[in-house]
Amino acid sequence: MKKFIAGVVVGFMLSCAAVFAAPSFDHNGSYWQQLNASAKNGYVSGYSDAMQVSVGKLNVLTTAADLFHWNGADKIIHQLSHELAMSELKPADAVKRLDTLYSNRKYAELDLGTALQVLAIDVTNQGAARKK
Repeated sequence: MKKFIAGVVVGFMLSCAAVFAAPSFDHNGSYWQQLNASAKNGYVSGYSDAMQVSVGKLNVLTTAADLFHWNGADKIIHQLSHELAMSELKPADAVKRLDTLYSNRKYAELDLGTALQVLAIDVTNQGAARKK
């Protein structure tokens, strides 16, 4: 029994050591600045594709909301799909805006996903303001 407990403790300690020794992949301003132009365009395009897939999955949520008679679901799902959609933000514009954003050192720790969502919402809000 002592050997089993010792094995569990040693295994746990080795697992913790491996986790702390593993490199972290923070996708923030520092990461963005290290990318070349092609990688930046690829990152933004891939992110946009992932958001389109997420918006497509909201149809399942809409069906579930109808099935369970979820009041207010249409408003929430519409808002969520609006925030996830990046169709109004072109990849070239997103790259330029991210370069401008991350040129300011105080935004270096801002996560790329968060920055892209803020840019997408900003573009959407500017478009809505023009329509008024």
